[in-house]
Amino acid sequence: MRNKSFLFVCLFLSFVSWGQGEIVELWGSGNRQVDPSLRMEQSPKIIDTVMSTPVTTYPLLSLQQPTTIQLEKIEPAVVKLEPKLPQLYHTYVKAGVGSTLMPLGEIYFNGTRSRKYMYGVLVKHLSSFGKIKGYAPAQFDRNSANLFGGINEKNYTLLGDLHYNNKGFHYYGLQNENINRDSIAQRYSDAGGTVSFASHKKDSATFNYKVGLTYNNFLSKKPLDEKLSLWRARENYVAMASTFNYKQGKEIFSVDLNAKYNGYKYGTRDTSLSLVDTGIVLNNTVISLKPTITTFAKNNRFKAQIGVDLTLDVHNNQNKFNIYPIAEAKYSLLNDMFIPYLGVKGGLKQNTFKSLTQQNEFLLPNVAMKNESTVADLYFGIKGTLSKRIAFNVAASFAHVNNKALFVTDTTYSARNKFNLVFDTLNITTIEGSLSYQLMEKLKVDAIGRYFSYSLKHNAYAWNLPQWQIITRVNYNLYDKFYVNLDLDFEGGRKALVYKMEPGVKMENNQLAKTLGFVADANLNLEYRYNSRVSAFLQANNFAAQRYKRWYNAPVQGFQVMGGVTFRF
Repeated sequence: MRNKSFLFVCLFLSFVSWGQGEIVELWGSGNRQVDPSLRMEQSPKIIDTVMSTPVTTYPLLSLQQPTTIQLEKIEPAVVKLEPKLPQLYHTYVKAGVGSTLMPLGEIYFNGTRSRKYMYGVLVKHLSSFGKIKGYAPAQFDRNSANLFGGINEKNYTLLGDLHYNNKGFHYYGLQNENINRDSIAQRYSDAGGTVSFASHKKDSATFNYKVGLTYNNFLSKKPLDEKLSLWRARENYVAMASTFNYKQGKEIFSVDLNAKYNGYKYGTRDTSLSLVDTGIVLNNTVISLKPTITTFAKNNRFKAQIGVDLTLDVHNNQNKFNIYPIAEAKYSLLNDMFIPYLGVKGGLKQNTFKSLTQQNEFLLPNVAMKNESTVADLYFGIKGTLSKRIAFNVAASFAHVNNKALFVTDTTYSARNKFNLVFDTLNITTIEGSLSYQLMEKLKVDAIGRYFSYSLKHNAYAWNLPQWQIITRVNYNLYDKFYVNLDLDFEGGRKALVYKMEPGVKMENNQLAKTLGFVADANLNLEYRYNSRVSAFLQANNFAAQRYKRWYNAPVQGFQVMGGVTFRF
């Protein structure tokens, strides 16, 4: 590029030189003044000139439109309770009499609605002078009194109660109407009380606890001979139950610490009145520690619990330590419509003379009691609601039990028809289904069906235990004036151990078993409420008139009718 530029300049100059023509030279003389040079004293710098921009202002035009305010009156809100809470009364009295000379009396006295205090007294009496045709005198009486009270504060609850029960009856399971009734009479007295304290702070991460103490004294009838005053059942029971729990986030940490002592005496140790009536002294202490962890997930639809039950069984200075599992999981589907669940549990049940006679009052007083141990009970099922009125539950369980108490007729006391105990190890399979229906407060129906299968180690059958059960409860309210209660109990498959051949007895594993027959117990109760204070009732017991045998050789009374009135004031 430079070469081309240089060539162009040369050509241009050559053309110019040719265009000058003749050369003229001029000569002259003169003076030429040259101005002196001046030096700048300041260094050069850049001067930036900022041009200000004029700000244009516009005047604000105030435009005001005329306005008016009108206030409408608002009626004050009124809170009404619908329906209105019913009035409560301090005293309730119920009195009646049955067709078999069966007087009934009940008195309740309690406080009304209170945020802080609760208290009450209950006294009841029921007796019967009726007879069972062909059997020994079967009169009985049941008396009870209960006093309770409590304080309910914001952060704690204190509760307590005292009770006394007195029950008299006869060992009437003899086909001898002329026997001396005093010779077959028995009476149990039961006195005791409980007190408990529970904290219930509302904070999410708070330590709460509950502690309770229980004492109970249980006695059988005192012999007529004062020298034999010790030859009756004497039982003292003391228990301490406590629960501690702490909630942290989605978990609840709990610990149950329980201690139970039961001292039972009949006569004196190592003595006897006869070859078959020996003294017995039993001291039994059970201490249980049960830590568990409960967690929630999926917006509380899933719940799981896991823990262990550590139990020490001290029975007449013989110690035995047991470990039982605790685990359960359940999950709510479709807003509690279906809740499947699965779990395993176990535990030690302390048998006392009081608890055993509540099952069978004809028990001998000199029995060697053992504690029932459920090694493991695996269960699963599904429960839920089919609609807002119908609820259901279907479940199955498989349990392994040691020292299960079974009632059998005692051969040495057959003349008095008392019962003894045998203990066995067995597996129990239970299938259960229940259905509930409720139409507001008008109609309530509950039905439960159970099927049992037993597999025993030493005995042919689980004596006096049913193979199946059906229980139904119906409550109906008509115009808040007429109330109908229907109870239906059905049982089947029970067998009793006997010691002689008779109709209906068969040999099984060298044991004589007799089928006790079908149990059908139907009770109907009708009540008419004249007003909120006065009502009348009519009750029909065993209206199916089935003289079924609850225990071997001990039939129940037939059809009975009882009527009476109630008062509130």
